Amino acid sequence: MSDFTEFGIEIEKHLSKIGKDVQQFMEKIVPLTNEDKDFAPDCDIVESDEEYKILLDLPGLAKKEIGIALKNNVLTIKGERDITISEGEEFKRQERKRGAFARSFALAENVNSAEISASFRNGVLTVSMPKSDKLKDTTSIPVN
Repeated sequence: MSDFTEFGIEIEKHLSKIGKDVQQFMEKIVPLTNEDKDFAPDCDIVESDEEYKILLDLPGLAKKEIGIALKNNVLTIKGERDITISEGEEFKRQERKRGAFARSFALAENVNSAEISASFRNGVLTVSMPKSDKLKDTTSIPVN
């Protein structure tokens, strides 16, 4: 293996670590928007040879209640879940969380931001981010 190839692999490892560090930092500084910080949806991040995927559990929400934006290579997913009961009813036990949330993710440099797509099925939001050598910038991602 040439010195140039080894240098390229080493740079890629450092960039990957920097990306992970930025993501952890963003998740710490982007607070939930409600004071109680009740609803914090769980997510998985999955990588394949072709793409990255973010899978976010959003039970009880509709597509129109989910906002996804991309700015400065940071993907932010926002929404709010409200749990209501009818007049004359009262909670005897309440375990389901409610409130506004915001989750932010620093994107890897090799994400083709122009082709990011999102779908929402059975309470799970899936954001697909294809890998590419070409870098473009988008500001809004529709949820299908």
